[in-house]
Amino acid sequence: MDLGIQGKKALVLASSQGLGLGIATKICEEGADVVITGRIEDKLIAVCNELNNDCSGTAEYVVTDLSESDSANKLYSEATQKLGKVDILVNNTGGPPPGTVDAPDTDLWRTQIDTMLIRIIEITNLCIEDMKQGGWGRVLTVASSGVVQPIPNLAMSNTIRSSLVGWSKTLSNETASLGITVNMLLPGRILTARLAQLDKANAERLGKSVEEVSASEQATIPAGRYGTVEEFGNIGAFLCSDAASYITGGLIRCDGGSVRGV
Repeated sequence: MDLGIQGKKALVLASSQGLGLGIATKICEEGADVVITGRIEDKLIAVCNELNNDCSGTAEYVVTDLSESDSANKLYSEATQKLGKVDILVNNTGGPPPGTVDAPDTDLWRTQIDTMLIRIIEITNLCIEDMKQGGWGRVLTVASSGVVQPIPNLAMSNTIRSSLVGWSKTLSNETASLGITVNMLLPGRILTARLAQLDKANAERLGKSVEEVSASEQATIPAGRYGTVEEFGNIGAFLCSDAASYITGGLIRCDGGSVRGV
């Protein structure tokens, strides 16, 4: 299926590995020119080399740390120097530490809110002006299935990512008539380094082995397994495509049926 994004300009946040890389890879395979971001330059260089060798689109990178207060402006400036403009924005951030709601470290809460919420709003506001001028745009925000069914021991993630839901829906209503779609993609248990970290944390909390926790978690998924980054990337790329032009304001789950609601 031709997704109709050849030559489009895409900025994908937190994309040197994991879910962000899954989407960036598929978008680049479809012929879009991509800027990936992350904090470790050596890793970004390696990923760009691989994408440029394997994909029909081009890949460049910007080193960025979204916890820094001026990072959105710097990122947009550097990304548009490379791309010229941004047609597709994939918002993605690393997850906060696991823990319960009563975690006493309010400074950590503030830092995570700045990184996972405020910075996403800032970079989107910058990029969406390019989309308005071009009469076409895609904003896709990666969150978590925890925004519709809170995940135990992930209080910060559940809370902060849920804030993005109201923002995303409001933005979608404001931009739908301009040829811009705004959606959220909610991963369930996708096999990434982050998932391995969470399984390890749960194993330590429960006094079990990582293998026991992993098997137990997969048994709760109707699909019977963890998802793959490639599966997630395919859905993300579709939502960023011309083919998905009438899908906006949505919360799309990629979770193997894990969420029990409808």
